Amino acid sequence: MTIKQMVRIENGFAFALSFYIYMHLNFPIWLFFVLLVVPDITMIGYAINKKIGAIVYNFGHTFILPLLLALCYLYFSKDYLLIISITWIAHICMDRVIGAGLKYQDSSFTKTHIQRL
Repeated sequence: MTIKQMVRIENGFAFALSFYIYMHLNFPIWLFFVLLVVPDITMIGYAINKKIGAIVYNFGHTFILPLLLALCYLYFSKDYLLIISITWIAHICMDRVIGAGLKYQDSSFTKTHIQRL
Protein backbone atom coordinates (compact mmCIF):
# COMPACT_ATOMS: atom_id res chain seq x y z
CA MET A 1 0.00 0.00 0.00
CA THR A 2 1.40 3.38 -0.97
CA ILE A 3 1.44 6.48 1.22
CA LYS A 4 -1.04 8.16 -1.12
CA GLN A 5 -3.45 5.25 -0.70
CA MET A 6 -3.04 5.34 3.08
CA VAL A 7 -3.82 9.08 3.14
CA ARG A 8 -6.94 8.53 1.04
CA ILE A 9 -8.15 5.64 3.20
CA GLU A 10 -7.48 7.65 6.35
CA ASN A 11 -9.46 10.60 5.04
CA GLY A 12 -12.25 8.33 3.82
CA PHE A 13 -12.56 6.95 7.32
CA ALA A 14 -12.54 10.48 8.79
CA PHE A 15 -15.29 11.52 6.33
CA ALA A 16 -17.42 8.52 7.32
CA LEU A 17 -16.84 9.27 11.00
CA SER A 18 -17.81 12.92 10.50
CA PHE A 19 -21.01 11.86 8.76
CA TYR A 20 -21.77 9.33 11.51
CA ILE A 21 -21.28 11.92 14.25
CA TYR A 22 -23.44 14.41 12.39
CA MET A 23 -26.22 11.83 12.00
CA HIS A 24 -25.87 10.64 15.61
CA LEU A 25 -26.48 14.21 16.79
CA ASN A 26 -29.75 14.29 14.80
CA PHE A 27 -28.87 17.32 12.71
CA PRO A 28 -30.81 17.69 9.42
CA ILE A 29 -29.31 15.48 6.71
CA TRP A 30 -30.24 17.89 3.93
CA LEU A 31 -28.20 20.59 5.65
CA PHE A 32 -25.13 18.35 5.73
CA PHE A 33 -25.21 17.95 1.95
CA VAL A 34 -25.88 21.66 1.36
CA LEU A 35 -23.03 22.76 3.63
CA LEU A 36 -20.71 20.07 2.29
CA VAL A 37 -19.98 22.12 -0.85
CA VAL A 38 -19.74 25.56 0.77
CA PRO A 39 -15.95 25.48 1.49
CA ASP A 40 -15.31 25.32 -2.26
CA ILE A 41 -16.27 29.00 -2.44
CA THR A 42 -12.63 29.59 -1.46
CA MET A 43 -11.72 28.81 -5.08
CA ILE A 44 -12.82 32.38 -5.83
CA GLY A 45 -9.28 33.55 -5.05
CA TYR A 46 -8.11 31.98 -8.30
CA ALA A 47 -10.06 34.69 -10.11
CA ILE A 48 -7.33 37.11 -8.96
CA ASN A 49 -4.23 34.96 -9.54
CA LYS A 50 -2.64 31.61 -8.63
CA LYS A 51 -0.85 32.89 -5.53
CA ILE A 52 -3.92 34.53 -3.97
CA GLY A 53 -6.03 31.58 -5.07
CA ALA A 54 -3.78 29.07 -3.33
CA ILE A 55 -3.65 31.14 -0.14
CA VAL A 56 -7.42 31.57 0.07
CA TYR A 57 -8.15 27.98 -0.96
CA ASN A 58 -5.66 26.54 1.55
CA PHE A 59 -7.03 28.76 4.32
CA GLY A 60 -10.45 27.24 3.75
CA HIS A 61 -9.14 23.69 3.39
CA THR A 62 -7.08 23.24 6.53
CA PHE A 63 -8.50 21.88 9.74
CA ILE A 64 -7.65 25.03 11.72
CA LEU A 65 -10.90 26.96 11.26
CA PRO A 66 -13.35 24.06 11.63
CA LEU A 67 -11.56 22.91 14.78
CA LEU A 68 -11.71 26.45 16.18
CA LEU A 69 -15.45 26.42 15.48
CA ALA A 70 -15.73 23.15 17.39
CA LEU A 71 -13.93 24.76 20.32
CA CYS A 72 -16.28 27.74 20.11
CA TYR A 73 -19.18 25.29 20.26
CA LEU A 74 -17.82 23.95 23.55
CA TYR A 75 -17.86 27.46 24.99
CA PHE A 76 -21.05 28.90 23.47
CA SER A 77 -23.11 25.69 23.08
CA LYS A 78 -24.61 26.83 19.77
CA ASP A 79 -25.51 23.88 17.53
CA TYR A 80 -24.86 25.80 14.32
CA LEU A 81 -21.15 26.04 15.24
CA LEU A 82 -20.93 22.26 15.54
CA ILE A 83 -22.95 21.70 12.36
CA ILE A 84 -20.62 23.94 10.36
CA SER A 85 -17.52 22.43 11.96
CA ILE A 86 -18.49 18.81 11.26
CA THR A 87 -19.51 19.44 7.66
CA TRP A 88 -16.40 21.52 7.02
CA ILE A 89 -14.19 18.72 8.34
CA ALA A 90 -16.13 16.24 6.22
CA HIS A 91 -15.58 18.43 3.15
CA ILE A 92 -11.82 18.58 3.71
CA CYS A 93 -11.67 14.81 4.14
CA MET A 94 -13.83 14.25 1.06
CA ASP A 95 -11.52 16.45 -1.01
CA ARG A 96 -8.46 14.57 0.19
CA VAL A 97 -10.05 11.22 -0.64
CA ILE A 98 -10.29 12.29 -4.29
CA GLY A 99 -6.77 13.75 -4.24
CA ALA A 100 -7.71 17.42 -4.00
CA GLY A 101 -5.35 18.55 -1.30
CA LEU A 102 -3.73 21.85 -0.44
CA LYS A 103 -2.54 23.87 -3.41
CA TYR A 104 0.94 25.19 -4.21
CA GLN A 105 1.21 28.92 -4.91
CA ASP A 106 3.51 28.52 -7.88
CA SER A 107 1.58 25.83 -9.71
CA SER A 108 -1.75 25.19 -11.31
CA PHE A 109 -4.89 24.32 -9.40
CA THR A 110 -4.43 20.62 -10.16
CA LYS A 111 -1.12 20.11 -8.31
CA THR A 112 -1.76 19.36 -4.67
CA HIS A 113 0.17 18.17 -1.65
CA ILE A 114 -1.49 14.75 -1.89
CA GLN A 115 -0.33 14.20 -5.44
CA ARG A 116 3.25 14.86 -4.39
CA LEU A 117 3.15 12.30 -1.56
